[in-house]
Amino acid sequence: MENKIKEYREKNSLSQGKLAELCNVTRQTINAIENNKYDPSLELAFTLSHIFGVPVEQVFIFRHEMEGKK
Repeated sequence: MENKIKEYREKNSLSQGKLAELCNVTRQTINAIENNKYDPSLELAFTLSHIFGVPVEQVFIFRHEMEGKK
């Protein structure tokens, strides 16, 4: 799963630390999600989309591994 967290975070002038504080997680968690090293829980995904004011589908992009294969 890919995400646009860094893009939305920067658009909203939020540091990783401030976003982490708003989500009640560590800065390292936000960093790991931004770098696609960690997929957030459903609750955290919805929290992030709520903070950014956009639907969760705009923050997280699901790419099925079979996409493009026939």
